[in-house]
Amino acid sequence: MTINQKTFGGFQPNRKLLGTGLLLGGVGAVTGLLGTVLVGVALATAGRGWVQQLDTPPSERAARALQQARAASQAGLDAWRSANSPNQPSFN
Repeated sequence: MTINQKTFGGFQPNRKLLGTGLLLGGVGAVTGLLGTVLVGVALATAGRGWVQQLDTPPSERAARALQQARAASQAGLDAWRSANSPNQPSFN
Protein backbone atom coordinates (compact mmCIF):
# COMPACT_ATOMS: atom_id res chain seq x y z
CA MET A 1 0.00 0.00 0.00
CA THR A 2 1.47 3.39 -1.00
CA ILE A 3 1.12 6.68 0.85
CA ASN A 4 -1.58 7.94 -1.54
CA GLN A 5 -3.79 4.90 -0.96
CA LYS A 6 -4.51 5.09 2.76
CA THR A 7 -7.81 3.60 3.75
CA PHE A 8 -9.97 4.61 6.67
CA GLY A 9 -12.45 1.82 7.23
CA GLY A 10 -13.18 1.40 3.54
CA PHE A 11 -13.51 5.15 2.83
CA GLN A 12 -11.33 5.91 -0.19
CA PRO A 13 -11.96 9.31 -1.80
CA ASN A 14 -10.64 9.94 -5.26
CA ARG A 15 -7.82 12.34 -4.38
CA LYS A 16 -7.50 13.76 -7.88
CA LEU A 17 -11.22 14.52 -8.09
CA LEU A 18 -11.18 15.92 -4.55
CA GLY A 19 -8.22 18.18 -5.35
CA THR A 20 -9.84 19.39 -8.56
CA GLY A 21 -13.05 20.19 -6.69
CA LEU A 22 -11.19 22.11 -4.03
CA LEU A 23 -9.27 24.05 -6.67
CA LEU A 24 -12.43 24.95 -8.58
CA GLY A 25 -14.20 25.90 -5.35
CA GLY A 26 -11.34 28.20 -4.39
CA VAL A 27 -11.31 29.81 -7.84
CA GLY A 28 -15.08 30.27 -7.60
CA ALA A 29 -14.81 31.87 -4.16
CA VAL A 30 -12.13 34.29 -5.34
CA THR A 31 -14.16 35.11 -8.45
CA GLY A 32 -17.26 35.75 -6.34
CA LEU A 33 -15.34 38.01 -3.97
CA LEU A 34 -13.86 39.93 -6.90
CA GLY A 35 -17.34 40.36 -8.39
CA THR A 36 -18.67 41.67 -5.08
CA VAL A 37 -15.83 44.19 -4.85
CA LEU A 38 -16.47 45.38 -8.41
CA VAL A 39 -20.18 45.84 -7.72
CA GLY A 40 -19.37 47.83 -4.58
CA VAL A 41 -16.95 50.08 -6.43
CA ALA A 42 -19.48 50.68 -9.22
CA LEU A 43 -22.22 51.59 -6.73
CA ALA A 44 -19.93 53.87 -4.72
CA THR A 45 -18.82 55.67 -7.87
CA ALA A 46 -22.40 56.12 -9.04
CA GLY A 47 -23.46 57.39 -5.62
CA ARG A 48 -20.61 59.87 -5.46
CA GLY A 49 -21.53 61.18 -8.93
CA TRP A 50 -25.19 61.51 -7.92
CA VAL A 51 -24.32 63.47 -4.77
CA GLN A 52 -22.08 65.81 -6.77
CA GLN A 53 -24.96 66.56 -9.17
CA LEU A 54 -27.30 67.68 -6.38
CA ASP A 55 -28.01 71.42 -6.15
CA THR A 56 -27.85 71.34 -2.34
CA PRO A 57 -25.31 69.11 -0.61
CA PRO A 58 -26.78 66.50 1.75
CA SER A 59 -24.99 68.04 4.74
CA GLU A 60 -26.64 71.41 4.09
CA ARG A 61 -30.07 69.79 3.67
CA ALA A 62 -29.60 67.91 6.94
CA ALA A 63 -28.55 71.09 8.77
CA ARG A 64 -31.61 72.91 7.41
CA ALA A 65 -33.93 70.09 8.47
CA LEU A 66 -32.39 70.06 11.96
CA GLN A 67 -32.86 73.82 12.28
CA GLN A 68 -36.51 73.49 11.19
CA ALA A 69 -37.09 70.68 13.69
CA ARG A 70 -35.59 72.78 16.49
CA ALA A 71 -37.76 75.76 15.55
CA ALA A 72 -40.89 73.58 15.45
CA SER A 73 -40.01 72.04 18.79
CA GLN A 74 -39.49 75.47 20.37
CA ALA A 75 -42.79 76.74 18.89
CA GLY A 76 -44.63 73.75 20.35
CA LEU A 77 -43.01 74.28 23.75
CA ASP A 78 -43.89 77.98 23.71
CA ALA A 79 -47.50 77.20 22.77
CA TRP A 80 -47.76 74.62 25.55
CA ARG A 81 -46.31 77.01 28.11
CA SER A 82 -48.64 79.83 27.10
CA ALA A 83 -51.66 77.49 27.23
CA ASN A 84 -50.72 76.34 30.74
CA SER A 85 -49.75 79.76 32.01
CA PRO A 86 -51.54 80.89 35.24
CA ASN A 87 -52.03 84.37 33.71
CA GLN A 88 -54.39 82.98 31.06
CA PRO A 89 -58.12 83.09 31.88
CA SER A 90 -59.79 79.73 32.34
CA PHE A 91 -62.77 78.88 30.14
CA ASN A 92 -64.21 76.15 32.41
